[in-house]
Amino acid sequence: MSAATRVVPDLNAALDQLRGEGFRLDSIYPADDPHSARLSRGAEVVRITMQPEAALPAGMAPFVPEFVLTRGGEGGGQGRAGMLYRDLIPGRLGGRYIASHITIPAGGPVADWVHYHRVAFQLIAVRRGWVRVVYEGQGEPFVINPGDLVLQPPQIRHRVLESSAGLEVIEIGCPALHETLADHDLELPTAVDPERKFGGQAFVRHVGETAPWADFNGGEAQVTRVGAATDGLAEARFVRAKTGSRLSFAAHDGELVFGFVLEGSATLDFRDGFALGPGDSFVIPPGEAWAMREASPDFRLLHVTTARLEIAGNSPL
Repeated sequence: MSAATRVVPDLNAALDQLRGEGFRLDSIYPADDPHSARLSRGAEVVRITMQPEAALPAGMAPFVPEFVLTRGGEGGGQGRAGMLYRDLIPGRLGGRYIASHITIPAGGPVADWVHYHRVAFQLIAVRRGWVRVVYEGQGEPFVINPGDLVLQPPQIRHRVLESSAGLEVIEIGCPALHETLADHDLELPTAVDPERKFGGQAFVRHVGETAPWADFNGGEAQVTRVGAATDGLAEARFVRAKTGSRLSFAAHDGELVFGFVLEGSATLDFRDGFALGPGDSFVIPPGEAWAMREASPDFRLLHVTTARLEIAGNSPL
């Protein structure tokens, strides 16, 4: 179905106007700073955009490795559904990856809808507060708390229902630029279907409060089921240091090597060394070893890696 395109100066104002005229939102992008959307009213379809040249890529963007260091407290902007997004990988590694520190300051019901994403990989980890969500095939809504993580497989339908005041989550996705699409027909919740896969991946809900800690690289880690659920496409873990220990990480032969300091402080032993504090994040280029030293007793790190997509067992999109 072809769509008429309208270039608008303010996306939110245009959305409000079209909804008032009986249109419904079908898709919007990007989530962290929306500039384009598609709406429909019966057979009539309209595309509105603030950036007519910013079309969605036809395929997976190339991977361009670089070292990235982003400091906590740097400003964020208004994103989808009233959420505030802080960009953790401004250069997007060539357009391959996006990572966002998302906050909901006021809490309460979230102006979300049943939706899905065309992605190869996407996960969300809770840093502070709580959020109630519902996912296709996972039964009744549930709450994810600090130290919890969910893997959102490609195109799984879901909805954010409500949150505490001061909610903070870390979201990582690939590719960086992707659509959020509404599903107007599916009602959530749906029955539990533990065997179902979405885009070749299984849903993962990691509950940090009950997950065991095991020795890991000189410290300890909670290993999630993300590796098995993605058939090796990605790995995710929560890491903490032992007193006086050095956390050593061998060179990675895949693509993304991402870390976010959830709590505490440490020194990133990479190149000239970097003092890290709460809310800081970094990306290490593949093929380079690194370490954490002088970690505080409360140091906690979210550590996420991905394989090379061209040799991974999953289809990129």
